[in-house]
Amino acid sequence: MDKVLITGVAGFLGSHLADHLIKAGYKVVGVDNLIGGDLENLDKQVEFYQYNCQDFEKINKITKGVKYIYHCAATAHEGLSVFSPTEIAKNNLVASNSVIAAGINNKVKRIIYCSSMARYGRQVLPFTEDMKPMPVDPYGICKVAGEETLKILCDLNKVEWVIAVPHNIIGPKQKYDDPFRNVISIFLNRILQGKPPLIYGDGKQKRCFSYIDDCVYCLLKMLDDKNVISQIINIGPDENFITINEAAEICSNISGSNFKPEYLEDRPQEVKEATCSADKARKLLNYETKTSLEEGIRKTYEYIKNKGPKEFNYHMDIEIKNELTPKSWKDKII
Repeated sequence: MDKVLITGVAGFLGSHLADHLIKAGYKVVGVDNLIGGDLENLDKQVEFYQYNCQDFEKINKITKGVKYIYHCAATAHEGLSVFSPTEIAKNNLVASNSVIAAGINNKVKRIIYCSSMARYGRQVLPFTEDMKPMPVDPYGICKVAGEETLKILCDLNKVEWVIAVPHNIIGPKQKYDDPFRNVISIFLNRILQGKPPLIYGDGKQKRCFSYIDDCVYCLLKMLDDKNVISQIINIGPDENFITINEAAEICSNISGSNFKPEYLEDRPQEVKEATCSADKARKLLNYETKTSLEEGIRKTYEYIKNKGPKEFNYHMDIEIKNELTPKSWKDKII
């Protein structure tokens, strides 16, 4: 039985991936510091360790005998990274370097690295994998630096690598009490609390959203497919490119509420429009959008409704507090 290490295993993406790998007959070792993860997300068959990925000695120890690594762990707070760059760097770049080094040290066969749309920054749409990364915030910079470290060290040490670029994933198990990220879950959690959606700026920012199952089946194919070695592949839909205003309206309609959004100041460095081409994923992974946006939001809504709405947990410290820091975070009004 091949052993697979998943970092961030108790989180949204990592836990779904673990479920599918276990069903496929793999032995799953998982690590999570539980900043953004929840033990309730975990299958009991996961060999779980509550470690921080920055701790190389511990990660190196649990990587012994591992054949494949999925590096899903990330403090994926793009907007917050402008105001907490130190914490973001530790939990992304330093953590990634530790995982990559442990994988190479233990002679794993392949590392699948989960990057981010933040790698592209502000470029001509749709974003394609051959574009030079141009991140505009510390989070994006960390993800790109991790990519470059992965490529250099894996090529040097003859370890296979793949870089997946998921974007705006939604679905059950997503942390919905985080005020800094996961816009759809924030909208739905507030609506279930009897509060209107809060939107930064004019709400005309445009995004595509991907349901979790449509992302996971692509990641599973990256495990041992020879055609994806040394490839960067966008994962997610390039249809249903909608505004945040439209996303809020769908959330209100699905929940049966009649809330009108409330608007806040723009967040600094937020990219106005972001969508990726899925052509490469279609070619290499047979990608297709199997779950519509409305269905994905409905499933996310039902999950939060069944779990029960939660007060938002301001679990990340803000390092830079000035006139640019969103009041919603400083005053904890989300």
